[in-house]
Amino acid sequence: MGPASDAEIADWVRSLGLDGLVDIHVHFLPESMLRKVWAYFDRAGEHYGMDWPIHYRTPEPERVRALRSFGVARYAPLVYPHKPGMAAWLNGWVREFAEATPEAVPTATLYPEAEAVSYVEDALSTGVRCFKAHVQVGGYDPRDPLLDGAWGAIAESGVPVVVHCGHGPLRGEHTGLDVFDEVLRRHPRLTAVLAHAGMPEYRLALDLAARYPRVHLDTTMVGVPFTERMMALPPDWPALLVPLADRIVFGTDFPNIPYSYATQLRAIASWAVADDRLGTPFLRRVLRDTPTALLGG
Repeated sequence: MGPASDAEIADWVRSLGLDGLVDIHVHFLPESMLRKVWAYFDRAGEHYGMDWPIHYRTPEPERVRALRSFGVARYAPLVYPHKPGMAAWLNGWVREFAEATPEAVPTATLYPEAEAVSYVEDALSTGVRCFKAHVQVGGYDPRDPLLDGAWGAIAESGVPVVVHCGHGPLRGEHTGLDVFDEVLRRHPRLTAVLAHAGMPEYRLALDLAARYPRVHLDTTMVGVPFTERMMALPPDWPALLVPLADRIVFGTDFPNIPYSYATQLRAIASWAVADDRLGTPFLRRVLRDTPTALLGG
């Protein structure tokens, strides 16, 4: 089950009775920053001990057209800073990108700095629909007091924040779901989407979702052959998803993936087939209904 290639995605999506996909974990960045990100992945052998060829290494207009050809009706273009002073600039850039791209929802990011509350509240006032927090790349502690007001504002707004706080693909100084659990204890109403399903702490990610009703997991790079080689899912993964099937959301990491977009869809489809309590209703929730509810409208 699932599309054999990117060329088959749109037809496969329609066969599920869906009018399109909604991807909550896509990256578009300023060109100068994206070149640095891709240069990092070009040296993946040094970082991860394995190659990471960018599958969609094309100019921005071609990447926008690619998502349209797959039938992606809406997506969250996520940006993230790695040092102070970047977040407000990135928020301005991605606001302009979303305004010019019909399928893209407005997003924003944050970093532990004195200005964080101000630009988070500004983003919320202008209609941002999703935030991104990248604990690993940013190298910051999500429990930093400078972020407390920002987390509180996001929690009260109900706007989701996609949080890369797991140890995968590399452990960071402040990664680990136990660390982010402390943020959730202080802000239990936070609508958090655990990027990569908390990789590799998959069971702990599900536990957090069970304890916090607004916590979700995204499917980004989860269960694909590339990731299974280094951070494999529990063998009973499909069964583990059943109680939280409405808290799993579609994400891909496009364009920074070393395989086709269809590969992620095949992985998700395999979970639906593996447990008959999931099936096509699960796919409809993951691929459209739940991320649509999170992003709004």
